[in-house]
Amino acid sequence: MIYVFDSNTLSHLFDNFYLSRFPSLWEKFDLSISDGTIISVSEVYKEIYEHGDRLPKWTKQNKDIFQKPSPNELVLVSEIFKVPHFQSLVKRQSSLKGKPVADPFVIAKAWDINGCVVTQEKEKPHAAKIPNVCKHFNVGCTDIEGFMERENWTF
Repeated sequence: MIYVFDSNTLSHLFDNFYLSRFPSLWEKFDLSISDGTIISVSEVYKEIYEHGDRLPKWTKQNKDIFQKPSPNELVLVSEIFKVPHFQSLVKRQSSLKGKPVADPFVIAKAWDINGCVVTQEKEKPHAAKIPNVCKHFNVGCTDIEGFMERENWTF
């Protein structure tokens, strides 16, 4: 299984699992990047520069995992925005300020490769959250704990 990480999951990892305190976690994480199990998208790469100082440095060192969208993915992104209540994935402020919005691209990547989205967002009834959109388009979705469970990671 290939997992497509959202920016909030990468932020969560860096904010809560310090490299020096959790070396075995980061060894497994790096191995999963090397073998292609963990990927992300170019829009996540762009979003990350709005977060703390450690994550952008790591992101730059691992730029290869942040993939550009394929034509198939762009088709799904347009399908996502055809659903009226999913249009709010792009917040008004983000639109006005020209900020990157990775959510639809993360979902489309997972859909295109039959992978699974890893996000810290939670499903909410009638919301424009990643798990809701994934459910609507039959895309696998989990959080970081679910990812670790699926991959049988223990520490």
